[in-house]
Amino acid sequence: MMPEYETLKRLVTEAEEDVAKAIGGNKAAGTRVRKKMQEIKAAAQDVRKKILEGRESEPPVAQQ
Repeated sequence: MMPEYETLKRLVTEAEEDVAKAIGGNKAAGTRVRKKMQEIKAAAQDVRKKILEGRESEPPVAQQ
């Protein structure tokens, strides 16, 4: 599996508890969630880049 994708999944899992706390009104948890969302955004961008790299390195498919 792609390590960038595994990192993305781990970050989302880590945010889960704080999201629930933030919904309950915990302001500190909300701050942690916003910080984690920035990390998730960067990780998602890493996944996108990796996918594009793979697509660009593939030989072109001949159309019939």
